[in-house]
Amino acid sequence: MLTVDFDVLGLSPGDRALDVGCGAGRHAFEMYRRGARVVALDRDGGGLKEAAAILTAMADEGGLDPGADWLVAMADALHVPFPDGAFDRVVVSEVLEHVADDRGALAELTRVLAPGGTIGVTVPRWYPELVCWTLSNDYYDTPGGHIRIYRRANIETKLREAGLTLVGHHHAHGLHSAYWWLRCIDGVRKNPEHEGSRLLRWYHRMLVRDIVEAPRSTRWADRVLTPIMGKSLVIYAQKPEAP
Repeated sequence: MLTVDFDVLGLSPGDRALDVGCGAGRHAFEMYRRGARVVALDRDGGGLKEAAAILTAMADEGGLDPGADWLVAMADALHVPFPDGAFDRVVVSEVLEHVADDRGALAELTRVLAPGGTIGVTVPRWYPELVCWTLSNDYYDTPGGHIRIYRRANIETKLREAGLTLVGHHHAHGLHSAYWWLRCIDGVRKNPEHEGSRLLRWYHRMLVRDIVEAPRSTRWADRVLTPIMGKSLVIYAQKPEAP
């Protein structure tokens, strides 16, 4: 399930790409599949092991661009262990809402982005997120949880302050807002597959089928709902060329 549109990001084979807060690696996998030289970065060693295992399997399977390569790195968005201008493309997806110093993180990611390079930033959309905060304290009041709600103007201002030029935005995951609202009502600490209400269990199965099989019915519903209640806001920005 991808949040960033790599055609909009401008990813090309051979690009040096960084996936910040990669988790289990969903965006890193797609960048690698498209022929990029990818660094999957996260501070969670468990997630990095999962990502490395799948990237290894992809490499063993073959059929990728000969210039494609990958590396995993344990670090966080405030301390990226690479030199200035090291990456042509940067993805930071559903990360900044967890970071106390989000301006510092954006400054660091701008530092490692090459002049002319692009960054894709995704954060929860403000009003689906506000509903979640209203329905459940456990949704945000947990260690490592969400610490702020972004409006588009707010995150765009911070990107400009980091020295980036905005180039576009869209929303994603129209089916996912209602799923999280149901989880907040049921209890976010519950396993939705086994402990949730009958409605939540059905919705969870429907989302899994949508992700794995992409049937026309759910893809159509997602396209219709995304502009109205897409769970994620995705913003693209570019680092100006050096004079």
